[in-house]
Amino acid sequence: MSKKTSSVHYNNYLDLDKILDAQHPLSNSKGNNEAHEEMLFIIIHQTYELWFKQIIHEITSIMTLFRKEKIDEENVGLIVGRLERVNKILEVLVKQLDILETMTALDFLDFRNFLSPASGFQSHQFRQLEVMLGLKIEARHQFGGCPYHSQFSGDKKEEILKLEDNDSLFLLVEKWLERIPFLNMKDFDFIKKYKSSVLSMLKSEVTAINDLESLNEREKKIRTRMIEENKKYFENIFNEKNHLKSIQEGYTKLSYKATMSALLINLYREEPILQLPYKFLRELVEVDHKISLWRFRHVQMVEKMLGQKIGTGGSSGQGYLKQTVDQHRLFEDVANIATLMISREYLPDLPKNIKQELGYNFSNKNI
Repeated sequence: MSKKTSSVHYNNYLDLDKILDAQHPLSNSKGNNEAHEEMLFIIIHQTYELWFKQIIHEITSIMTLFRKEKIDEENVGLIVGRLERVNKILEVLVKQLDILETMTALDFLDFRNFLSPASGFQSHQFRQLEVMLGLKIEARHQFGGCPYHSQFSGDKKEEILKLEDNDSLFLLVEKWLERIPFLNMKDFDFIKKYKSSVLSMLKSEVTAINDLESLNEREKKIRTRMIEENKKYFENIFNEKNHLKSIQEGYTKLSYKATMSALLINLYREEPILQLPYKFLRELVEVDHKISLWRFRHVQMVEKMLGQKIGTGGSSGQGYLKQTVDQHRLFEDVANIATLMISREYLPDLPKNIKQELGYNFSNKNI
């Protein structure tokens, strides 16, 4: 029995008439000759907004999964896949700047005066995305002494303020890392064994330096002092009170328990049950890096187009953008787990029963 299909037309399904009639260059108003490059400028930014919509769609679905009390392996796989898609889109966003840069500084000046006070800073979707990821108002680099949401009004402002009050992806990931059971496995105290392995590794490094005949005493002292500094760093990491102080002073964002959990996942990522969580953490860091790259490439483009000119929205232009490249990173603590990694030869051996639990037959009832 055949099923009746609806006759949907390509043009109607994609609503192309609305999309293709949404480019209205301001430079051709009031009898002016239209600046040729303004069409490119409009289409590039409209395309950005479409991609922002898709990224928000993916991040929203990821956050919905993380809000569940239990996150099984299948859902972690879905999350990884969707985050991979977000990173592919972010790569496209960076590449779009190559197209925009085919427009020269003189080309841009042909229509720039028509844009004020409009600015990319007024992109509601991008601000929405930033807040969803975890960039809340207290961590932002502000300009003009006004909160970023002052650029919006009505429903759009209410939506942003509501997001400010809700859990971000950062917070949901932190809670997930804190509650997964790997730190409290029976017969295996990960933090205690990891600390012992670190001290053993540092001791071996000092011994190796002292045994090197190619180094003189001064060189040995310098290298030994460096290892002692590393030892202090690790000892500070093991101190939960110091970690909390670091969070309070704004040097760290991720909680102590979540940090230790992320470290365990990274160190034992070859165990079957930890492979997907490890991939997820890697994709999360990639999101941070790719957004930072997009910001940086934006800075470079503004330098070429405007130099030190003030932005159309009233910001300091490239000065403001440079501040956001590093200051607006969110998952830096997850990336910095690499600082705590130790080589496989010092990695504490997992008891046989623990290895079985971390195999494919692991029950996810406690996750």
